[in-house]
Amino acid sequence: MAARLLDGSAVARQIRAEMRPDIEAFTARAGRPPGIALVLVGSNAASELYVGSKLKSAGESGLRADLERLPATASLDDLLRLVDRLNRSELHDGILVQSPLPPAMGSHAERRVFDAIAPGKDVDGFNPINVGRLVQGRAGLVACTPSGVIEILERSNIAIAGARAVVIGRSDIVGKPMALLLLHRHATVTICHSRTTDLPRVAREADILVAALGRPAFVTPDFVKPGATVVDVGTSRVEDPALVARLFPAGSRRREAFERRGALVLGDVHPDVEQVAGALTPVPGGVGPLTIAMLLKNTVRAAEDRFA
Repeated sequence: MAARLLDGSAVARQIRAEMRPDIEAFTARAGRPPGIALVLVGSNAASELYVGSKLKSAGESGLRADLERLPATASLDDLLRLVDRLNRSELHDGILVQSPLPPAMGSHAERRVFDAIAPGKDVDGFNPINVGRLVQGRAGLVACTPSGVIEILERSNIAIAGARAVVIGRSDIVGKPMALLLLHRHATVTICHSRTTDLPRVAREADILVAALGRPAFVTPDFVKPGATVVDVGTSRVEDPALVARLFPAGSRRREAFERRGALVLGDVHPDVEQVAGALTPVPGGVGPLTIAMLLKNTVRAAEDRFA
């Protein structure tokens, strides 16, 4: 039997609908809507797409959303000066600097930027103060993708307390905060990575398996305990026809989509996992819409906290 597909788009719509009364109440009280500033450095095509989706969703939800652009030739100091200005802005309750930054800014640029954003405006949840609060289980602003995963699990009636959870990936942006959020909800959590010995065997212990490593179709059925819930965080743009041919049979909907567009967005989970898992988040339409919904929710919370 095929896995139950967990509809992230539907959950994201629920979250946005629940936020609307809070947005209206804040707007009436403060005389302006909650505001977010999105910063884009350069013209990376994927980043342009992501920022466009965030601006559109914010506007449709009744938030003020402003795009601040810097050229690809901008220095890290230029970016930090912009962040400082936004930290002092009375119109913006949240700040998001879109990753990745141009390589010329240096290998530690993103960390410098995360450190510079005021914790109360850190709607991405990456500032070390907010990360420390998350470790202690008292965070307000939490990384958007992991908190979106929690929303879809809880709203889909997937039991977390007492479950064995395995997170594949140890990034500061997804893997580590994901593990902490699961731990705080009383799961027994294992974090796996590229040096984990016999990774498929460890993954098969999971009642909840979260794949967040950025390698398309890496998690095959032998990673999955029958009936487990599998959360696919990966979003990789694939243009290799040989890979697509191996994953999807001729005449399938996804194969036809690739032939029309010349590319597909694939997750970390192999399509055959759908025949083993009990529940599965699809790509696209799974975790992605929730990341944006949680960004908007964080912005509303940041606005309310500033005016508390």
